[in-house]
Parts: sequence; C-alpha cells; structure tokens
Amino acid sequence: MTDHSSFPCSICIDGFNLALEKGTGIATYARVLSYNLQALHCRLSGLYGLNFLDSTPASLREVLFFDQIGRENRWKRGKFPTPHWLKESFRDVRGITATPVPLSGRIERRMHKDRLPDFERLLNIRGLFQRAPQYFNKTGKFLRVRIPNPPQIMHWTYPLPIIVEGSYNIYTVHDMVPLVFPSTTLDNKKYHFNLLKRISEVSDAVCTVSESSRNDFLSFFPEARDKVFNTYQSLDVYSENTDDAEKVDISKFGLMPKEYFLFCGSLEPKKNIGRIIQAFLATRSSRKLVIIGAMAWKNEEDNRLIEYGIELGRIIRLDYVSRATLQKLVSSSRALLFPSLTEGFGLPVLEAMALGAPVLTSKEGALPEVAGDATLMVDAYDLSSIEAGIARLDQDDDLCKSLCEKGMSQAEMFSPAAYQKRLAAMYRAVLAHART
Repeated sequence: MTDHSSFPCSICIDGFNLALEKGTGIATYARVLSYNLQALHCRLSGLYGLNFLDSTPASLREVLFFDQIGRENRWKRGKFPTPHWLKESFRDVRGITATPVPLSGRIERRMHKDRLPDFERLLNIRGLFQRAPQYFNKTGKFLRVRIPNPPQIMHWTYPLPIIVEGSYNIYTVHDMVPLVFPSTTLDNKKYHFNLLKRISEVSDAVCTVSESSRNDFLSFFPEARDKVFNTYQSLDVYSENTDDAEKVDISKFGLMPKEYFLFCGSLEPKKNIGRIIQAFLATRSSRKLVIIGAMAWKNEEDNRLIEYGIELGRIIRLDYVSRATLQKLVSSSRALLFPSLTEGFGLPVLEAMALGAPVLTSKEGALPEVAGDATLMVDAYDLSSIEAGIARLDQDDDLCKSLCEKGMSQAEMFSPAAYQKRLAAMYRAVLAHART
C-alpha cells in the first residue's frame, strides 16, 4: 500500500513570487506548496533571483539575501555591446550555476516567514527572473540552470522559461486567461503562447490547479495530455494565526460585524468589479460594500464607479491589509461577493467558506469546482442576476446560515491532507515515467 503521508524526495521550488514586497495569490500558492511538501517529508530547497553578485563572500551573501528579500530587485543586463552586456549574455548561452546562500542561523528569519519557508537549502542566481524572459524572447530557448547536487524535482510555481539540468521539471499553470480571455489582461499574448507551447514540449509535467485550467491548457496543447495533472490547491492553514485575527478591531474601518459585503482581489476585468458595484448599488441595501485590492488594470469606468460609491457613503476601499486583518474582515462579513468572469481556481472563495462566510460566486471557470453546492451561484454576465443574488443574501438570514454550514463542509474537500495526496501522486507518476 502506498503511504501518502510521506514522500521523501528532494524538491526545489522557485522564489519568483515569494520574494515580492506584497504577496500575490501565486505567492500564497508557493508558500502553501512549500508547507505541504514539508509535511510530506520532502527535502526542500528554494531558488531565488535576488540582485547580488555570485562572487560575494558567503557571509555577506547571506546578509544581502535577507536585506533584499521582500524588496523590489531590478537587474539590468546593460546596453549592447558593452562588456557587461556581453558577459551576461554569454553566461545565459552557457547556462548558469546557482550559488548557495548560507543559513548560519546568525540572521533573524522569523520576520520573513511568509516569503521564506523553512527551506533546507537556499540558492540564488542574480537577476534570474528578469534575465530568463529576455533570453527566451531573443532565442526561443529556456535558460539552463545548474544546481549543485540537483534536486530530483524542480517545481516551478509559475510558467517561467527556465529549466534545471539533471532534475525533472514541473511547471504550474494557474490559468489560461491571457489566451482564453485575451482582452482582459495586459500580457504579451505571443510571448505567453510561445512560453506555454514550449512548456508543453520540454516539461516533465504540467501542474494545473483545477480541471477547468487543465482543460483550457489541453485545448491549446492537446499533445501534452499524458503529462498534465490537476492537484487543485489548499488552504494556508500552516501560517494562519487565529489569535491575531481575533485581535483585529474592524470598527477602525467604520464597520460592524455582518453589516457589510466584501470583495477581495486584484481590480482587473476578469474580477467583474464593475458589475459587482452596479448590482450592489442597485439593491439599496443599508449594508456597505468593502473592496480590498490593488488596481491591476487602469479601468476608468470601474474607477468612476468606485469613487461614486465612496461619495454615496456605500463603498469603502482598502488597498492592502495584513493577512490577520483580511481574515477578520472575511469572517465578519455578511458575504463575499466574487462573481468572476473566470478563475483558474478561486482561492478567495475557498478561504471565505473555510472562515464561515457566505459566498456569492459565478458558474465560470473553476469556481463551480471549488464552490460545489455551498455558495449562491449567479450569472457573471447578467447584472440583474448578480443584483438578485446580493438582495437575497442581504435579506435572508436563513440562507446565509445555511451557506455558512455548507461552505465549511465544502472547504474540507481541499484540506492539506487531500492536497498532499494529489501532490504525491503527481510526483510519483513523474518519477515512475522517468524510470520506464
């Protein structure tokens, strides 16, 4: 019998999103992945791309790593044909060896726990996540990376044009929005298509986070069918501190428990924020709408709607809040409003259900997979459907109570144990195929 509680394999994940100043949903994915790999007893390494010289003395290398993590890191190749440009370009052609970063215990790490999981080994390549796309754009080839004593598996948490020699390379594709909904993103569509096509060819496996994303990927690259796995995602139960969330006083935002609806996520077209606001304002609810998220897309109409709602005193806009504050705002809300046009997974829906908040969502993308029958479903493209859904949640206490109970049960489908079982199955399949 296979033991799914243990998978003693050496695995490296990238720090592409983990190192960002303000974490994204993909940073959450990488962090949760690392926690679950450790729970499987994997020997875990992290590969970063911070901006310090590989020749830096080891002790200083450690200091500079912890100084730069969580801050913007700009690496420049220089201008053609300067000596620096030539040197860096030749390095790309030859392939680059990662430099170990010492973990002496002298540097305080606890303040970086969200960006730096408890890796056994840290590695760095200067400017890795800037230089690799440049190299791919110029050559159509992946940047080759060498890691001393390479891990059995290199799990890229995002589609990146990099390949580790001597390891089985797995790439997570979160969604296909730039190709399926091209008008809703600012991505370079040609670059994105070429990158995913190349991943479908050179990868040892492609990891998706839903059946919807898997099907979308295969609709473009059907020849990769045998190596595309859906592992879903899981909740970030390892870094949660419910005591911190309980200490948060939401009255500082002018809010009372259950007296507001909530939207959280980046403000971009696929989130359907314009229809959410219009539908909410049309309900005449006495509750407020709290919008948490950074503007990822400069949509003048959405901005006007938000400002109009703020002027009416019906909308509160928050750009960024701590994780503990977000948990408190979610759990204290009347309901989460999340009727997206598409989602590769829909983590806010899962988190809200786990925290006991009712959820209004749509039937698009992976949302039905995550929500099951535990949310109020609306038509994302129909303003009247969204308005009617918000009005029901506003007026029906019994409905909200029922959704709370169903949601918490549905969230168990994505427990860490279930996630670890799916991850281990994917890794075993990759290693077994390699041996045949």
